[in-house]
Formats: sequence, structure tokens, C-alpha cells
Amino acid sequence: MAAAVLLWPRTEPLLLGALPVPPPARLGPHYLRKMAAYARARAAEGCYPRLSWPRWRHIACGKLQLGRGLAWLYFERFHDLLPPPDPPRRLQRAEAEAACGSAEELEQERGKLSVDTLRFLLFLYLQQLNKASLRTSLIGEEWPSPRARAAGLPGRAAGQSKNWNDQEHLAFVLTHLSDMLELLLEPEQLGASSHATHNSLVSYEAVCALSFLIEGTVSNSRTIHPLHELALWQPCHGQNGYSKISKTFSFSKLENWLRSCLIINPFGMTACLRSGKKLAWAQQVEGTTRRAKIACNTRVVPEVSPMVIMSQVYKQTLAKSSDTLVGAHVRIHRCNESFIYLLSPLCSVTIEKCRNSTFVLGPVEASVHVHSCDNIKVITVCHCLSLSSTTGCTFHILTPTQPLILAGNQAVSFAPFHTHYPMLEDHMAQVGLATVPNYWDSPMLVCKEGSDASVFHLLPPLDFYTFVIPFEMEGDTTETPGGLPHAYQKALNQREQKVQIWQKMVKEACLTKDQRKQFQMLVESKFYEWLIQTGNRQQLDSLVPPAVGSKQAAG
Repeated sequence: MAAAVLLWPRTEPLLLGALPVPPPARLGPHYLRKMAAYARARAAEGCYPRLSWPRWRHIACGKLQLGRGLAWLYFERFHDLLPPPDPPRRLQRAEAEAACGSAEELEQERGKLSVDTLRFLLFLYLQQLNKASLRTSLIGEEWPSPRARAAGLPGRAAGQSKNWNDQEHLAFVLTHLSDMLELLLEPEQLGASSHATHNSLVSYEAVCALSFLIEGTVSNSRTIHPLHELALWQPCHGQNGYSKISKTFSFSKLENWLRSCLIINPFGMTACLRSGKKLAWAQQVEGTTRRAKIACNTRVVPEVSPMVIMSQVYKQTLAKSSDTLVGAHVRIHRCNESFIYLLSPLCSVTIEKCRNSTFVLGPVEASVHVHSCDNIKVITVCHCLSLSSTTGCTFHILTPTQPLILAGNQAVSFAPFHTHYPMLEDHMAQVGLATVPNYWDSPMLVCKEGSDASVFHLLPPLDFYTFVIPFEMEGDTTETPGGLPHAYQKALNQREQKVQIWQKMVKEACLTKDQRKQFQMLVESKFYEWLIQTGNRQQLDSLVPPAVGSKQAAG
């Protein structure tokens, strides 16, 4: 009896590739089939088998009626998914873009890029993951929901993120498998209705493209193979209809074989929650009944990025820099009134349903997505930032891409990245992030709710203060990478001058010993009042090292 093949949807395309927002109507299956035929017919013009940026720009803006910014967003997002990011090459590209002196030069530089056409078509189809369902909207809210009814508070409902739900991933692939296979067919394999027939054949190149989305193992082996390698395995030929002579697969047999083999990702979020290693990073707070829940799916196979899931951290300061976090997908969920420092190079971070908290993240290779959060502060260097359904949140960021403002946001503040820790620049090099270009102050309104740009503002320089990370580490970084914009540095210099003037005034006041003591007590009293009013006393208190015998678990 032949060994069993198990297949599942890959995490990265659905977690990182699918924008967490309903796609434009023109990215539906009908128009993507037209695009597939158009690209194949214009192979000589740079459309197939690889699609250049200028040709995609023409298709997206001229045929699909997408804006140029959105067209570039999809193209770049896919370009950075495959092949796996190459940090030196990414740094080289960032340097080349930063050197461009005009929009024309920038377009010329981007014109050098191309992507695999068939895989890019699949990537565009994956944007349907977050398509709003009319039926679901009638019987209950579907994410992303309007901020007025967003999450985390009593009486305010919100749906679940599909990007982080591997059960949704499997359901999506099973539901849309036929459409995605048809998208990869050569034109002569489609019938008069532009759909597959019983005799349609799927090329080996098409199955290779589908490996972008599907991978698997043989007999529960811990060696993961791309789909096309498993499809060519001799014992599977009778089931998937592969012909060595034509090097094609029977459409109907291949589809049935895929459906029979597909399972939920055994290394995904569900597995992490069920059997992942529990991490005791946070301390239990006296007088509270809520306990932080932190879990990690240990590196069972080298091909899989680790996942770390943190939930219900409440009134705590959590700081970590460890191998567990390096290259990890991190989900931070329902954390309130806390200070969380994750000072390692990360792959992606999702922050959901958190309130009144500060998150300081190491460099994030892919994306940071913030959803349904109130009054949080995020401080990070990241490749991409997106936010939906947030209120009163502030983002101190250094990013080579425009921050994406999706649906349902209110009172968003953007500010320059304003801190450092000793290993920061080393970590930035590991994930291929440079200090230029930096688009922290140029967000893109992806969901233009009445074209209202008032949902965000740039933090006024007079309200700007630097942020000190209160931990000692080995490393060479001693200042904020790239420095600060002139207006913000000027505001800091002016404030420093005022402090020096005040210190000089106190020194020249010639106070007696009793007067100095009384003055010091008054200053300390006012400072203590300020600590309580701002909530900073909680952070200072939580920075006190835990008592001997209550050390946090390593990991």
C-alpha cells in the first residue's frame, strides 16, 4: 500500500500575502481569468512567464482600474514573499530607491523588477480571503468591522482575523480550488464558458505555481516538500493523473487528489495553541485573577517559521530577546495596560484587541498589522505597517513602505522612530531593513472612507519625546538609526536648552541647605504626582527585578 501524502495550505501566503481588507471588485475571479489570458497572449511584451512592473502597472491601472499606489502595493508585497527575503539584496534595493531623485527615476528603478506570472495570479486571487460576505453580514458581523462596533469591550462585537486562522485557510483553499486551478490553465484547456472541461490538462508549470500555496509531507515525515515534488512522486500518478509523456496532469484527477490530501496545517496556529510549548515570560500580578497565556510552536522542522502567541497580558511589563523570537510570527491578543518589549528580529507581528499598552518591537521583516486596538503605542522598524479599526493609537515607525490605513480607524498619530537598543542595527541588517527610504509620514488610505484624511495626523514636534528602552544588552547601537527629522530634533534641542536654563537658575539662586532640601522634596512630590497621572509609575514598578526563586522561564 502506498504511503499517504498529506497536503496543507502554506502559512506565509495567507498570513502575510492577503491584505486584511476586502479586495477591489476588479480583483475578482472573472477579471483575473481575463488577466491570465491577456498575460499569456502578450508573452513577448514582458507579461509571461514573468510579469514586469511596467506591464503589471498597465494591466492594473488601465484594465483593472486600480490606483498606481495600490498596484505597487500588491506587486511589492508579492515580490517580497517569493523567493524568501534576501537581506543583502533588500538593502541594496532600498539604497537604490533612496538614491532616486525623482518619480521618473524611481519608476525606472522599479521597472527592473519582475515576478512569476502564475504565482502572482494566485496571490491576487488570495485577496478574496477577506472578501466581505453578504450572507455573513446579514447574520453577523464579518471582519474588518467598523470601529464603532469594534472589539474588546462589553457589548462591542467583532469578527476573527482570517489571516491568523488556519482553519479558514483550509476552508478557503477547498472552496476555491477549482477556480484557482482554472486560473493556471493554458487558454486551449478552457471550454467555451472559460471553465475547465473533463478533458482539461494541467501543466507541470501550473502545479509548480500552486506550490506557492500548498506544501506537504509523506507519511507524517517531518520533511516538508513543495506540492510539485509530491505530485511527481510515482505512487501518486494514478491518483493525480500525471502523464510522463505529456508532462501534464488530468484536471479532474488532480483536483480530486488535492481535495483528498488536504488537511489543516499541522504546524499552524491551531497546533501551536493545542500542543505548543507554554512560555512563562510574564509574572502573575498579585491581586488579579487574569493570567498571561504565552505559547510557541517549537522549531519542529527547519522549514517552518516559529509562531508565538501571547494573550491576556494584564498590567505587566514583559521584555524578551531570545532565539524563540528570531524569525517568528507573533500574535499579541487582548493585552491591556501593559508594556511589552520583544527585542529580537521578527518575521511578522499582529496586535489585536489590545488597550492602553505600549509595544516596542525589534525589526520586523514582513509586516506589523494592528486591529481593533484602543490607545496603544507601537514603536518599531518594520517593512510594512497596516492598521484597521483602531482608535487613538500612536505609531513611532521607521519603514520603507507607506503605512496602510485600512477601514474603521480614528485619531491615528504617526511619528518618527525615536529609540534604540544595543543590538538594533545588527537586527535590522539580519532582516534587510535600512534607514532609507523612510515613509513614516506618508500613509496610504487604502479604504478611503469618504476620502477623509482626518483619520490620521503627524505628531506635532512640541509633543515629541524620545523613548528610552530600560534594559542592558550587548551591542554597538548607541543612537536612533538614521537620526530624527529636523523639526523633531529642533524641538528636543529647545527643550534641552530650557532644562539647562532651569538648572542654571536653581544653581544661581543661592538657596540655603534647608531651602535646597525643601525644594528637592517639592520637586520629588510633583514628579511622583506626574508618574501617577501618566501611568508611568506602573511601568517603573514593574521594572523591579523579580525576587530570587521566581525567575521567568527561558525561551
